[in-house]
Amino acid sequence: MNNQQVHVAIAILYQKNKFLMQLRDNIPGILYPGYWALFGGHIEPGETPDVAVKREILEEIGYNLPPFVEFDCYHNERVVRHVFHAPLLVELNQLVLNEGWDMALFTPEDIRQGNYYSQNAGEVRPLGTMHQKIMLDFIEKKSNII
Repeated sequence: MNNQQVHVAIAILYQKNKFLMQLRDNIPGILYPGYWALFGGHIEPGETPDVAVKREILEEIGYNLPPFVEFDCYHNERVVRHVFHAPLLVELNQLVLNEGWDMALFTPEDIRQGNYYSQNAGEVRPLGTMHQKIMLDFIEKKSNII
């Protein structure tokens, strides 16, 4: 069994004081199945976190990241999350959801509440605990840029 930590790169994308979130596929075996989370994914061997986040965002929603900044790094015994942030410079309908069940723009109040209605799922779904924590930290520390 491999006990090595998994490294992922994820992006906080913001627009007019709202944040883009992904409803993860409801597939057993993935982390946070059926939960709202940030877009991003695994860092490939030999890839740096900044290269990985650009690749993942392009793959998942067809969005070429504008200049972005590292926010923080969150880790536990299983996952190291390299978190970046950037503005979302296009409208939601210009994005193509290639991975996940749904996507939506959340207000800070939605994030604090911890769950959100998904049109595609037809029900209210929870935010992933770690993703909610990251977003609340970001809102608190970076409120001047959103």
